[in-house]
Parts: sequence; C-alpha cells; structure tokens
Amino acid sequence: MSRKPPGPGARGAFSLKRAAKLAQKKHREAERLFLTEGRALISESPEPPRHFFTDPADVRKLSTLTTPTGPVGVFPFLDVAPNDLLRTCERIVALHGVQDPGNVGTIIRAAHAFGASAALSHRSADLYNPKTVRATMGSIFHAPIAREIETTEFLQEASTAGFTTIAAVPEAGGPPKFLPNGKLVLMVGAEGSGLPEEVISACDGVVTIPSQAASLNAAVAASILLYEAYLRVLP
Repeated sequence: MSRKPPGPGARGAFSLKRAAKLAQKKHREAERLFLTEGRALISESPEPPRHFFTDPADVRKLSTLTTPTGPVGVFPFLDVAPNDLLRTCERIVALHGVQDPGNVGTIIRAAHAFGASAALSHRSADLYNPKTVRATMGSIFHAPIAREIETTEFLQEASTAGFTTIAAVPEAGGPPKFLPNGKLVLMVGAEGSGLPEEVISACDGVVTIPSQAASLNAAVAASILLYEAYLRVLP
C-alpha cells in the first residue's frame, strides 16, 4: 500500500525550532511530518524516526503534555489514498464528523486490534493532532488510514468496489449480530450529532447497538461494531 512522500526538505537537518512548528497543523501539512512522543509509541513504528529528540529540555519544549513522557520522534505522514484503502482492505470503519481526537485515536486502535482500517472525513479530528496520535497507542503505525475523505463520495466508491456499507444509528437499525460477511464499511458519526440523513441514505443498511444508556460515544460504538465484524472472519 503506497503512502504519499513527505514534503520538500523533510530529510534535511532538523532543528528544535522546525520540530516545534509541527505542533500546528499548517506546518505538519506543509512538511508532511508529525511528532510522536514517548518511547512506547515510537517503538511501535517499523521504521526509525526521521529525527529523535532525547534531551529533556528539548522534549519539554516539544511536548504537549503537562508532564512529558520521554523522547519525541519526527515521522513522515502515514495516510494512504482512499482508493488504496478500498483496494487492499476488507473491513473499514469510516468516521464522519467525529471531532474528538481521543475518540478518533481510540477507534484507530480498535481498527488495528480487529484487523480493519479507518477512513476519516474532513470534518473529523486531525489524524496527526498530538492527542489523536497519543490515543492510538501506536496503532497509527499499523492500521491503514485514509483521511480528508468526502463521505458520500467514498461510500459510492466503496459500493462500486463491492463493499456493503452500513450506518450506525441510535435506533431502528438491525442488531450487530446480523452484520453481513464480506467486504464491509461501518459508518460512524459523533455521539451528539450522529450521521446526517444524506450519509445514512447513501448506505446499504443501518445497525443499532442495543444499550440501556441514552447513547454511546463514537469510540465505544465503533469498537463494538468492529469486534462484531471481526468475529465473522475468525476461524
């Protein structure tokens, strides 16, 4: 699965000032580079970072945490094109308008755990936000991820590629145990707003998770559905 190359100068000398700018999305996008903090997260990458900051004073300047957790690595962007995702993956969780970085990172972690990939709409939290990266617990280096998708266009392309598309809704959907086998896109929205009608209408079906709570947040809902889909491919 091909990934887009880093931006111009990405392999050049890396100053602390240059790395600090990667805290802002516009600079991450310009360089196609992002920061990962903590030895455990960095060790999840199959490739070494482009640059490694270990000096405590440098780490304090780069860290977004009140108590820095350790070294900071600079890595190239990892996302793949949506058509690559559809060509190479069997199960995809697609997020529409999920703006909380913690939820997005947790869903990416669940996708990795249950053999799936993820697609993020342009209304969702930035994949390379430090909070998102941290919440993935290193799964950002393992799960294929597309970002900035146009949701309805992606669903149409998925259908053309042979996927069944299922929208998660709070009521009136089928139970998760009846999720179809085969190539599957699970469409999940934010807890408060959910999925807009045009997205639900673009899907082949709807699913509702039985719950005694008024609602489930996006990370919980996506994790349950990913697990249910994963059960269908276990030996």
